[in-house]
Formats: sequence, C-alpha cells, structure tokens
Amino acid sequence: MMSNHNAILKTGDWVKGKSRDGELIIGYIENLEEGMIKTKVISSDNKTIEGKIIPLQSKQVKKMPAAKVANKEQIHFLIDLALSTGDEEWFFELSTKLNSMRELVKDVK
Repeated sequence: MMSNHNAILKTGDWVKGKSRDGELIIGYIENLEEGMIKTKVISSDNKTIEGKIIPLQSKQVKKMPAAKVANKEQIHFLIDLALSTGDEEWFFELSTKLNSMRELVKDVK
C-alpha cells in the first residue's frame, strides 16, 4: 500500500492522472514498488501507451471512486472491461452481481 494526497493506494485500484509528459491516463495499479506506481494504461490521449504498464509517482495520480453499478448494461460493460484487463476476481464479482439481478427478475415473473 502507498499513500498519496487523496487516499491509500493499493494494487488493483483504478486511478487517473497525468504522465511526466502531460498525457492524460486512466488505468489501474498493477504493482507498487520503491515509491513508484506501475500503472496499466487503459485509456489515454496518447493511444500509443494504451495497454502498456508505465511507472508513475503517487503525486501524479488520483484514486478513482468505486463505480456505482445501477443496471445490467453497466455490468455487461464492466465484465467486458474485466475480461480485457485480465482481472479474474473482478470478473467473478461482477458475474455474481449479474446473476443475482437475473434471479431477482426471475422471481418477479
């Protein structure tokens, strides 16, 4: 775990920030080591760094709030994102939530 001006950062947290070159970045923490945050870039205004892991300092990033999932379409989108990022734990968490929603609907019919 590492602390920055906003929150305690840990592996798997979603962050947004800017690189040393001023590029906007949205991604998740792949690893924390020696004061550096290894961030897997999912989206950036520099498309050439998307999908890469880049080192950032904690002062360069801000932890993103947890998503409030309200409907089935949002869960499907997040499941696709979990699959594309290889986050198995998140995938199973979202799949469980989706199945719970399906069960609720089935019980209403």
